[in-house]
Amino acid sequence: MPHFVLLIHDHPFVHWDLLVQRGEVLRSWRLLESPDRWRSAADSTDLSAEAIGDHRLMYLDYEGPVSRERGQVARWDHGQTEWLTESETSVRLRLSGSRLSGELMLDREPSQPLWLARFSPAVQP
Repeated sequence: MPHFVLLIHDHPFVHWDLLVQRGEVLRSWRLLESPDRWRSAADSTDLSAEAIGDHRLMYLDYEGPVSRERGQVARWDHGQTEWLTESETSVRLRLSGSRLSGELMLDREPSQPLWLARFSPAVQP
């Protein structure tokens, strides 16, 4: 089963890198706000995200300095993921992480660069 990781990254400003395994690469988005908002909000909260270049699989387990003086990364969450749907403007994932467990939806308008990321927690039995 594919994996995901959410890394807190301090360069060039504090943000969170969402890296999701898709074959031999990690599809990647930069979350511009803390995913803690998903855990504390009573309703679904949209976070702004921007697609960034694919990353190497080594980042699933990596914490520490990033090459070329691009700051540090530390794991915020990690776990398994299931790709539910994917198109140019929409991605649906099921996350089973240590902090986040539920469905993550990433959507964008075709003419817009930013994505909206919305997380719906799994219902606990």
